[in-house]
Amino acid sequence: ATVAAIEVKGGKAEFLAADLASLAEVRRLAEAVRARTDRLDILINNAGVGTGGQGAKRQVSADGYELRFAVNYLAGFLLTSELLPLLKASAPARIVNVASAGQQAIDFDDVMLTHGYSGVRAYCQSKLAQILFTVDLAQQLEGTGITVNALHPASYMDTTMVRQAGVTPWSSVETGADAILNLATSPALEGRSGRYFDGQRESRADAQAYDEKARRRLRALSLELTGQSSATSKEQHP
Repeated sequence: ATVAAIEVKGGKAEFLAADLASLAEVRRLAEAVRARTDRLDILINNAGVGTGGQGAKRQVSADGYELRFAVNYLAGFLLTSELLPLLKASAPARIVNVASAGQQAIDFDDVMLTHGYSGVRAYCQSKLAQILFTVDLAQQLEGTGITVNALHPASYMDTTMVRQAGVTPWSSVETGADAILNLATSPALEGRSGRYFDGQRESRADAQAYDEKARRRLRALSLELTGQSSATSKEQHP
């Protein structure tokens, strides 16, 4: 339906399906993108699993990882890594990570939340992981012409995720989409990288996002969980 709506207005679009709870599917998606184009100007990592509502049970991905960490964070981490060569070839290019104002510090002793599980905690931890990744990757890509930013698009948008959590929507989907498009396309943001935005206003994330030791630790863990070698990491993340 979305593709049809774009085409009706004269645009061109193609839909590629993938289960982002599977790292193999994420790799297959990246392959499909590379097979279709030799350039990529904008990558928006927007997929997300919500809090699940009150009493949400712990679930795991196809790879055995806590579901929200896997889908909300690891999938975007891996997809970005797989598509970096295309982005570099297309520079100037932009990466936008759709995070949230709901953030909780990552517990590196129990990242998969095997003890005292909470859907809210899982969601908030995964969203902060996106922001740590944003700041870390922005530093690594300095000088390449690729900018990386994260944002909280809007509070409690009128989405299935929000309704399933038992929350009355506060914002429209259009408001959130406008904020994402602002980061992706605004000339005013050219060259600005490693930032966190609340809607269209630059803001500050949780303190852990600015902890270099925590960012390095998350990067090492993410490379391990996604099966990427340190050599590959150095090649793709200069």
